[in-house]
This record gives sequence, C-alpha cells and structure tokens, in this order.
Amino acid sequence: MKQIDEIKLLHSMASYCSICERCISDVSKKFVAAGATKEMEKRIIERLLKEGFIDEARFCRSFVNDKFRFNRWGRIRIRYELQRKKIPDELISAALDEIDEEAYLSSLFDLMKNRKRSLKGDSERDVFCRLYRFAVGRGFESQLVIQCIKPLFKNDYDTDEVE
Repeated sequence: MKQIDEIKLLHSMASYCSICERCISDVSKKFVAAGATKEMEKRIIERLLKEGFIDEARFCRSFVNDKFRFNRWGRIRIRYELQRKKIPDELISAALDEIDEEAYLSSLFDLMKNRKRSLKGDSERDVFCRLYRFAVGRGFESQLVIQCIKPLFKNDYDTDEVE
C-alpha cells in the first residue's frame, strides 16, 4: 500500500512541476501538506531532479524574468524572494545579471512617471518623497531611484532627507 502511495505522490508531484517552473522548497511544501515522510520526499525530489521536472537554475531565471517584466519588481525584492525560497546565491546572481540594464532603468523610469501622475501631495517635495518610497518599496536600488526621479521634478531636492 505504501508503494502505491509513493507512486501516486510521484505522479502528482511530476504533474505539479509540469504546470509551471517550481523550486525544491515549493515542492517540499506540498509534501508536508500530503503528509509524506522525509525519506519519501527525498527519494521523489531526487527523481524529479534527475528527470528534469525540477531545475532550480531554470526556475530562478523564469522567476526573475516574470517578476521583473510583469510585477515590475527591482533586483533587491527579487533577490529577497528567491532567498526566501532557499535558492543558492550563485543562481540568484546569475539570473539577476541577465536583466538588461537599459531595460531595467527604462522600466523604473516608466513606473515612476506613471505613479507620479496618480500621486497627490501637499507639495512637490511630498510627492518626491512618496515616489521615492514607492520605488524603493518595489525593490529598486536607492541610487537608481534618485537618478531616475530627479528628471521628473523641477527642484533638485536634497536626497539625504528622503532616505
């Protein structure tokens, strides 16, 4: 009976991994929910890795691409989320290096330009500060945020007060 359960679980996990890219930590959460033993989990994950259902480098590249293009997250937030999924730093760095710098800056500038239109504030400085916090909260580097935010405003604000 236990053998049948393990085979069913293997097929279920293979199906789960076929739907979209998954990492080991995502799959491990499913094992916990299914009530599988650690030994069973280890055997099935090894087989899924061997057969190519799980590939953390592929997952990492896909995650970075999706979160940058669709969610418009910055490198800091993407790195943080991948670290939460226990992805090795080498894979994270390699995937983040694939982001085109020009596209990254363009995306940040467009994001801030669009957000500025919807922001209301008592003063231009207030809007500047809100826009800065918004972009940094999205995971963009503060130096790049300042670089992209300055052309959107007439005054040149002291950036030490914003941070």
